[in-house]
Amino acid sequence: MNTQTIIQLEEKYMVNVYFRYPVAIVRGSGAILWDAEGKRYIDLMGGYGVAIVGHSHPKVVEAVKAQLDKLMICHPSLYNDVRASLLEKLVTIAPKGLDKVYLCNSGAEAIEAAIKMARKYTGRSKLISTMGGFHGKTLGALSLTWNPKYREPFKDLLVKSVEFVPYGNLEKAEEVVDENTAAFIVEPIQGESGVRVPPDGYLKGLRDICDKRGSLLIVDEIQTGLGRTGTMWACQHWNVRPDIMCVAKGLAGGVPMGAVLAREDVGNSLKLGEHTSTFGGNPLACAAASAVIDVILGENLPERARRLGETFKHELEKLKQNHPSIREVRGLGLMRAAELKFDVKDVIVKSVENGLIPLYSGRNILRFLPPLVIDEEQILEASKILDDVLNVLSSTAHG
Repeated sequence: MNTQTIIQLEEKYMVNVYFRYPVAIVRGSGAILWDAEGKRYIDLMGGYGVAIVGHSHPKVVEAVKAQLDKLMICHPSLYNDVRASLLEKLVTIAPKGLDKVYLCNSGAEAIEAAIKMARKYTGRSKLISTMGGFHGKTLGALSLTWNPKYREPFKDLLVKSVEFVPYGNLEKAEEVVDENTAAFIVEPIQGESGVRVPPDGYLKGLRDICDKRGSLLIVDEIQTGLGRTGTMWACQHWNVRPDIMCVAKGLAGGVPMGAVLAREDVGNSLKLGEHTSTFGGNPLACAAASAVIDVILGENLPERARRLGETFKHELEKLKQNHPSIREVRGLGLMRAAELKFDVKDVIVKSVENGLIPLYSGRNILRFLPPLVIDEEQILEASKILDDVLNVLSSTAHG
């Protein structure tokens, strides 16, 4: 099936809710993708951060194939060997004190479960989130998501007892967290709003505020976790331990999976039947996730992300020096962004034409979430493509 046929079929039948790149991807390996005609692309999108160990990592593929021959579904009302193994691995790599796990199928589902845990454990109703924060688009998760364009069409259905405070502002957090606050939810680094890194002391300050008021701290590591920023969990940059942590995206290497890790007393607040999932913790996803964790640890991907993240940062800073259109570059590890002074749509289109698939945040921010197995040569090649694209667009604008 060629690219045009694939695009026509998807356009005809698929609900139109995605911004689409004009490319049909049929194969991937590591940080490289190929389209239906065999054209090669460097992948800096990484499936929105999902391809954390790269596309079709051999060990993940092997684990999934082996599990397919054994068992594909085992509802959590029955015990299962690969699920048990994964649960143990997750707790082993989690921040200390997160000893209970709820398995689900996505980041938004993890947020939904975290909301229930927090409200059930504390008996309180109020939730605090941050301006610019993104936690998903199901109704509970959307209630905690800041962007008005996502919220407005469904505002009558959202949780009413949610307040938003500026990201990075401890004074405002102190004002709103009170004796009726169940939890404060925060991304250690904001992803959707453009890879915003908080000031030093912010997460630690939130931890202190929550402790003082008897509220829980929920850390959303859906995009930042599993080595992405140079440590296994981004909250570890600031030595902060959450009460609840949400994980998803790269957890199963591309197989849908999410997880909530919680303190034992918090996790145990949910009683029999209060929150369940038919597919949560299915053997196929568990086998994939277990292999992903083995790869992350075995290949020391957090350290690789830290090291190559510095290389990528250096390249983006060089681009900034050469192109006045770049206002700022920021990020940690292999979670990076370049904020431009104009709409990035043409940059994306031209990049794709030249064999590079970037990501975006809003209208003027290029976001980069490459597989952690990307190599230095590929980073340099991607940077050269961006440089060429910006040169062409600059000459066109001034022509």
